[in-house]
Amino acid sequence: MTPPIPTGCWAAALSRARPPLSDPLDLAVRTGLPDDMLYLVRDLPRDRWIGLDQTAAFWLQMHAGFRAQQGRMAALTGRWRAGDLDLRGLHDAVLPELQAFLQHLDGHHRIESGHYFPAFRRIEPRIQHGLDLLDRDHDAIHAHLEALLQSGLAFHHAVRDGAPGAPDRAHRLSDILDQAAPALTRHLDDEEDIVIPLMTLRGGVA
Repeated sequence: MTPPIPTGCWAAALSRARPPLSDPLDLAVRTGLPDDMLYLVRDLPRDRWIGLDQTAAFWLQMHAGFRAQQGRMAALTGRWRAGDLDLRGLHDAVLPELQAFLQHLDGHHRIESGHYFPAFRRIEPRIQHGLDLLDRDHDAIHAHLEALLQSGLAFHHAVRDGAPGAPDRAHRLSDILDQAAPALTRHLDDEEDIVIPLMTLRGGVA
């Protein structure tokens, strides 16, 4: 399993100040966006997301792909925990899925933070604080991605070497997947509530 995330590329992002853990908008505890970040989705609610332009539709397609990958990995670890999949079977099925997930999500976040969010700030200055929140989410999610990467590598090495601790490594990977899932789901939902109506109502982003 080749490490897909060069940590040095995230140095600038990680240098941003993180909010205190008591912050109700922190991704670890947030239950949704505050009212002042929801004005765009009130103007274009989800039930009207029909016939979106190519960029908005692709954005939703990417997010649907991340949710599906999470679901497949959760199903695999669930089968292993239930005894329906042996250790080698889990290894051979979940690690390719995990590697694709890490690479795609990392690349998606780079494009968002490096290209789209700066453009959105110019187009809609009123939502700057919402985009800043999404950028902070990326930092928090990256910590989960790093933990998944390291846990996946440890599991791979343990299975490859026939180490007696391989089941413990599988449990650890399964637990980290469980821990990461709610944060990513929350972020995807909140990002869509800002980005999709912004692109559709304001336009001008390619």
